Amino acid sequence: MTRMPHTFPRRVLLAVTGLTPQIVTETLYALAVTQPEPWIPTEIRLITTAEGAERARLSLLDPKEGQFHALCRDYGLSGQIAFSPENIMAIRDANGVQLIDIRTPEDNTLAADALLAEVRALCADETCALHVSIAGGRKTMGFFLGYALSLFGRTQDRLSHVLVNEPFESLREFYFPPAEPRVLHTTAGRPIHTADAQIMLAEIPFVRLRDGLPREALAHGAPFASLVSTAQLAVDPPTLRFDFHGMQVWCANQAITLPPALFAWYAWLAECRVACRGEDGFVRHSDESPDRYLAIYEVVVGRNHPSMEKARLATQNGLEPAQFEQNRSKINRRLAASLSLASAPYKVCTQGQRPYTRYGVALPPGRILFA
Repeated sequence: MTRMPHTFPRRVLLAVTGLTPQIVTETLYALAVTQPEPWIPTEIRLITTAEGAERARLSLLDPKEGQFHALCRDYGLSGQIAFSPENIMAIRDANGVQLIDIRTPEDNTLAADALLAEVRALCADETCALHVSIAGGRKTMGFFLGYALSLFGRTQDRLSHVLVNEPFESLREFYFPPAEPRVLHTTAGRPIHTADAQIMLAEIPFVRLRDGLPREALAHGAPFASLVSTAQLAVDPPTLRFDFHGMQVWCANQAITLPPALFAWYAWLAECRVACRGEDGFVRHSDESPDRYLAIYEVVVGRNHPSMEKARLATQNGLEPAQFEQNRSKINRRLAASLSLASAPYKVCTQGQRPYTRYGVALPPGRILFA
């Protein structure tokens, strides 16, 4: 049974903020106060710039004037949510200096990698439900944060944008509707009443790509651009290309290195598929001569390589069924290690029952290339 997000012992509200820290209290108010089923985070974490961090620290966390503390007092949340200056992370450059703003392509790359690392770490905790808000900060930061959640998010994680009606949305002194309504004034001096404020949470559906990522990507710090490229592999039309010069197998845009014997075996099965040898390009050990496999292996290692004589001796009585199964298992393990679930179209498959099992590559012949 799928657990609801509010039942997880660790519940994190993660947001990007810029010059409007109000989105933190507005989002918290929407989650904890206005929802039919309140979602109260156990902690709040912010990612921002140097100036954004200072604004959040002063306007939200000041012991006397901090609006986060005011909201908690008004709505009985005091002591329930961990939120301190240590929970506000300013993005830093390669020298450890906090970024003042996100203005250059280099700044954007740093922001993307920082956001990705934070989401990856939080989603690695199985006891945690994550609620991500993209309402604050520069548009690129919100995009990167939402994209990071798409890459790593699980069923318990949520993505949202908070909506506030005018004129409260653009009013700097408005952070949330206080429990005891009061009068505020717009920049033009017009009086408005907080009882008229409306805060709505727009939950944003997102595609969860987590299960299509390689296992190592979930645990290690691959940069944003590299991880997006890996995720793209899972949704691109599958193509398989054998690069004899570079000795690599290309599954779409992902290069995989195999030992020479496995490379040659895989290329031979792929060639059988393209030439439609056997039944629909799938071959049985007793129906095929080893000559073509040996010819490909010779191209891979060279005519006089010591392993060529060993390969000839091993196949002098024909191809053995155990060799098919062993090579299939080895190739598929390496594909799965590199591509995770995206490896499925490229794996060596079987058809039929023993002793009539046939082996081959299921991709359409037009998607198999040799270079």
